[in-house]
Amino acid sequence: MNSMRWVALVVLGWLTVGAQAQSSCAPTGDVSYVCGPKNPEDLVLVPGTQWIVSSGMAEGAGFYLIDSKAGAFSPLAFTARPDSAFANCPTPPTAQTLNSHGLNVRATGANRARLYVVGHGGREAIEVFDVDATGARPTLTWRGCVLMPEGLAANSVASFADGAIVATVLFMPGTTFADAVIERKPTGAVYEWSPGKPGFELVRGTELPANNGIEVSADGREIYVASSGLQTIVAFSHSNPARQLRTTRELPFTPDNVHLATDGRLVTAGMAVDVPACAAAQDLEAIARCPRPTIAVAIDPATMQDTVIATTSATPAFSNATMVLPVGREAWIGTFSGDRIARAPLR
Repeated sequence: MNSMRWVALVVLGWLTVGAQAQSSCAPTGDVSYVCGPKNPEDLVLVPGTQWIVSSGMAEGAGFYLIDSKAGAFSPLAFTARPDSAFANCPTPPTAQTLNSHGLNVRATGANRARLYVVGHGGREAIEVFDVDATGARPTLTWRGCVLMPEGLAANSVASFADGAIVATVLFMPGTTFADAVIERKPTGAVYEWSPGKPGFELVRGTELPANNGIEVSADGREIYVASSGLQTIVAFSHSNPARQLRTTRELPFTPDNVHLATDGRLVTAGMAVDVPACAAAQDLEAIARCPRPTIAVAIDPATMQDTVIATTSATPAFSNATMVLPVGREAWIGTFSGDRIARAPLR
């Protein structure tokens, strides 16, 4: 039953639970906060800079720009300059409805990058932006999108050097929580798009119980997928995805977003599973309101061995963790339902 609740929480984030404002932004022990961003579900560091881009998983929340040194944030608007490579998506998302979810960033030059965004709101798509950090403050320019197949919503996104994109779908139509966590049957999958293709195509062999976070290796030969139903990270061959290469142990938390850190390790985080104080919570909103500790780990992709790099205690100030971003000596941790980003010491 506990595992079923964790997958339900992942989907609860996808359904966009409203942030619950806290009255104080005071630190909790050695954990401090950046308060104000609404449902900051994923964070990425603009390569070569001190700037963090945060998603906002609520209608119209869009993006936040954070100075990792000062800890200050502000909304991050965008302009539009369509790229012909995305001819099937000629118009930008509407800022008033954009609900941003998983993020992926890839350097394209000195202080320049491409940002891939799981977008909800007016449409289900992977939205593509150029990031220009050559000035005093980074700017975003929308270049296009790749629409998700009819009836599907993406959860996370990753990119390859040639411009190809992979995205996860947590639950396919007709599948249920019970399918993923009790029966441990595949409910989701990975979809891939390459420049010149009309749309996303199913990557057969990647079906897992609740496909969540996704990342690719630096050389593009492997794809790493978080299975919320199995509580593992699975490594697939990109050229032969029907072949599962390696997997982690069953983790003591439900892994959500997965990113490749600068040291070459995978990093992921989520809410601790074994929390007796939350056992009485029976509906999704009650589960989300019950504070749970965060566990963040780094994973060696060659062995899939994990090492704890940060934790937070169970506190009403911060829960519902979705990811970890190591910056200097800190672990920045996002949430699918809250009004703050946690900053915990890196072990």
